[in-house]
Amino acid sequence: MRDAAISLQTGRVMARAWADELRDDRRLSAVRVFITEAVQAYIEASGTQVEISQPDLPLTYILDTSAVELAHTLGRAAASVALENACYELSATYTAMLPGDIRTAWGAFYTPPALTERLLTLAVEAGTDWRTARVLDPACGGGAFLLPVAFKMRDALPGLHAEQLLEHFRNHLHGFEIDPFAAWLTRTWLQIAFSEETGAATAPFPEVIEVCNSLDQLPKGEGYDLVIGNPPYGRIKLPANQRTLYARSLFGHANLYGVFTDIALRWTRKGGVIAYVTPTSFLGGEYFKALRGLLATEAPPIAFDFVTARKGVFDGVLQETMLSTYRKGGRQQAADVHFLMLNGTASVTHAGRFALPAKGSDPWLAPRTPADNALVQNLELMDARLSDWGYTVSTGPLVWNRFKDQFRARSGKDTLPVIWAEAVTADGRFLFRAEKRNHQPYFRPVPADEWLKVSTPCVLLQRTTAKEQARRLIAAELPESFIKAHGGVIVENHLNMIRPIVKNPPVSPSVVAAILNSNIIDRAFRCISGSVAVSAFELEAIPLPRPEELTEVAALVAAGAGRDLVDQCLEALFLEAR
Repeated sequence: MRDAAISLQTGRVMARAWADELRDDRRLSAVRVFITEAVQAYIEASGTQVEISQPDLPLTYILDTSAVELAHTLGRAAASVALENACYELSATYTAMLPGDIRTAWGAFYTPPALTERLLTLAVEAGTDWRTARVLDPACGGGAFLLPVAFKMRDALPGLHAEQLLEHFRNHLHGFEIDPFAAWLTRTWLQIAFSEETGAATAPFPEVIEVCNSLDQLPKGEGYDLVIGNPPYGRIKLPANQRTLYARSLFGHANLYGVFTDIALRWTRKGGVIAYVTPTSFLGGEYFKALRGLLATEAPPIAFDFVTARKGVFDGVLQETMLSTYRKGGRQQAADVHFLMLNGTASVTHAGRFALPAKGSDPWLAPRTPADNALVQNLELMDARLSDWGYTVSTGPLVWNRFKDQFRARSGKDTLPVIWAEAVTADGRFLFRAEKRNHQPYFRPVPADEWLKVSTPCVLLQRTTAKEQARRLIAAELPESFIKAHGGVIVENHLNMIRPIVKNPPVSPSVVAAILNSNIIDRAFRCISGSVAVSAFELEAIPLPRPEELTEVAALVAAGAGRDLVDQCLEALFLEAR
């Protein structure tokens, strides 16, 4: 099995390299012909007795001898692994070989079997009964979910004859898919998997896949017991009619996976379950606040599984991922949170419980490690926010490439210092510098640029950090002395500014910076944030102690105490019973 896996991995790399050499106008057809050859080679090598139809597409590309052999090698290697793994490997090879613009438009990234199996388990824990459940995957490309769901149905109904089982599938198993070739792949894998039943019934596997754009489909009938899948993701510009249709779940830019979550809500019956693999960004991002409010009202969460790694989950994707289940029409109650580690199989660790905020559209606080459970419970009791400390958050106003002619290498009479992201050091200090390519230290504003000028003390914070970094929040006070010495500064837009909204805020900028740089606030932010962006919306949503509770912290900061002492004091505030 291990040798086969290595061969599959190598074959996928070689197939992607071969596709990358093709002309753009021929690549899609060539890739489809290649995968068709690989699937046929799999059937022959596995000894499956089945006849499959050819894709109903104009596949005019003719492979050369070396490409045919590579496709056959890949198909034979797939025959050495379990059927679900073979389905994933060849289907995922197809998406990896697609032209980049098409893959992005379709959001085509297929689900590894270990994640699929775990999501099916969560669906059962949520109440799905494979004997009776009507199941829909609204983005079923490659068969990652419909194939194992069909296996679950067969195992749950051992008494059915072949004809009865196929009829059961006809009435209980459905999928939508925008890509006709991916739909063919799903049909083919189902035909292969149930070749004995179709042979005994002398009938093909029923037509359960509809080639369509799911965004255009309107629900029919009473709805499904389970809507499951890995919806496509990526920002999308919706036409006016679709934006109107999905307006209830949209705020600002639309993301495909958010729209598909709305689709799942529409197609699920009352009491039914939604089980999805998605990015984690909807938990806290402002663009998803309407979707969060909709879910909180119509289908509260049952369970969340956070996948521990961003790399190696989906081919070619660097994204934080989660598995989640919801019950349509269910009552709001604490949901289970798990940590999911992938290493061929899924290893599950219970991380705690999650409760919806009073206002469902607010960011959802969920523990990201077992150690965060007590922290989240205390955060839910904290009613202060940055605004109660006298601050608001905004992005540095300078977008450098719109003002290229106004940068200067040296200080002059009419120049102001430019504060670039590198001015905020990893250890939380402000250091005036411009060391990166295209970064010059000074800016010459014209009268119309007054809005760019920052003339009051504030706290600067890096706008983009990843969960793999030691700290997500990296802040530094912009000293009043530096501003006065230069008559103001210009802050570039890769920094957030935490700016006072009152003349004498109850918490000083130095204390704000120290708290934002603490380990406990970093942990709190990770329980909100689901993307690499450190957004103003999420920062302003972090639960905080009231200003009067910070007397001891303020004294430590004023005395120049080390970070360890400040952290200890803050941990007592955030972790002791309130």
